[in-house]
Amino acid sequence: MSGGTLIALAADEIVMDDNAVLGPIDPQIGKYPAGSILKAVELKNINRVDDQTLILADIANKAVKQVEDTVFRLLLKHMDDARAREVAHTLSMGKWTHDYPLTSDILRELGLPISTEMPGEFYTLMNLYPQPAQGRPSVQYVPLPTGEDENRKRS
Repeated sequence: MSGGTLIALAADEIVMDDNAVLGPIDPQIGKYPAGSILKAVELKNINRVDDQTLILADIANKAVKQVEDTVFRLLLKHMDDARAREVAHTLSMGKWTHDYPLTSDILRELGLPISTEMPGEFYTLMNLYPQPAQGRPSVQYVPLPTGEDENRKRS
């Protein structure tokens, strides 16, 4: 969703179905959100933070700044400098988790040029390209060892 958000922000107008969503564009550093890395370092005594975490925080800081600056430049055609800076920060700093769905209502509240007036021809075109069913289950059962299993291993 985040890649789609960056593309959408470059448009003059974002036209989306009422059920469509975009996503936050907060950078991810490895398996962690950049904003969370920065928050963790901010909350701890700097002398008790290991070097690897400090390096990750430096990278996270750069990544957030780069994304925020890019989004700021994209938003300038839709809003004034102060509002563009505020919205860019909101989208890139980790207000939401990376997979949080941003609906048309949320995007409108941010001041983005959103329309939900989808042309009928679009739906006709999309019906020509049905999406395959997802090949993996949405819920997966992964059995964990029980105490009985552990006792058998010990004997």
